[in-house]
Amino acid sequence: MARLTSFSRLLITLAIVAGVYFAVKTFLPQFQNDNPDTTEVTTGGEDAPPADDAKTVSTWGKSVSDFNYTAPAPVNGVLKGVVELGATGFNSFIIKVDNQENWKLEKAEYGASLVYENLATDDDISKGLKNYIADMLAYGVGPKNIHFVISSGAKTVPVTTKISSILKGMGYYVNEVTPEQEAKLALKSCLPRSYYNKGFVVDIGSGNTKISWMAGSSPTGLELPGAKYYQRNQTAEEVYAEVSAKAKQVPSNLRSTCFIIGGVPFELAKQVRNGKERYTVLKAPGDYALEGDKQKAGGNIYKAIADATGCQQFVFDWDANFTIGFLLSL
Repeated sequence: MARLTSFSRLLITLAIVAGVYFAVKTFLPQFQNDNPDTTEVTTGGEDAPPADDAKTVSTWGKSVSDFNYTAPAPVNGVLKGVVELGATGFNSFIIKVDNQENWKLEKAEYGASLVYENLATDDDISKGLKNYIADMLAYGVGPKNIHFVISSGAKTVPVTTKISSILKGMGYYVNEVTPEQEAKLALKSCLPRSYYNKGFVVDIGSGNTKISWMAGSSPTGLELPGAKYYQRNQTAEEVYAEVSAKAKQVPSNLRSTCFIIGGVPFELAKQVRNGKERYTVLKAPGDYALEGDKQKAGGNIYKAIADATGCQQFVFDWDANFTIGFLLSL
């Protein structure tokens, strides 16, 4: 070998390599199927999780850090107040709002007036309303900036007629809203402008649920069953189907984030709230241990909306509600 030229040694080496290659290809044919760039994919089997479940585990809620929106503070704002005559009681809110509709919640009070159960007397109603008015005036809200709204769910309760009559006798006008108007007002207070092209709003109330979104430059809204549908002899299966069908009307490009409000979402959000944050990202519907008929019904509605839209980021807004949207629309 020492007397061979460099070119001769190269030819011999190539001959040996070629011989080894053809020998392997002939006697070990399975070798040619081993592709180091191919990854085995499991498509079935009892231990293989469904693809959708794997996605839910990895992406649901995304993470708190993925949602970092901060509402702009009002500049040179004025105080406005509203009393909501809801299906389960009187609630009052005071906000500071500027001429750009930037607002900040200054004070909120939630009361149980037994309105829904029709146990309140005229005296109870009158005293309660006068207390709310006195508190707002003391806080600095001008008399002309105090308003009253009856929710769409409460309008079906006969006692609200009595409440309206008492208020009119006190010199106040009572604003009534339809479910569609309520949905649009919830959107006005809840959906940030930067989410108009990628988000929608859900308000799960006791009497009804509202879904709303921006259709171009105009809001649109739908009414669905509320979290007390069991009192109307509706089954969970019936409500799930109805909510799913209507939730699918939300345009696919607006399903990235859902801003959600209402009684049951409030109960869910307080389980995971971090300090006094305004926005709390909820867990998946199946991750909550629901207690009582109302929570279970609200959870059923929440799950139906999540399943129908595929949205995996539901953000509870601790400050917004449709009555604040009403104040912003004045």
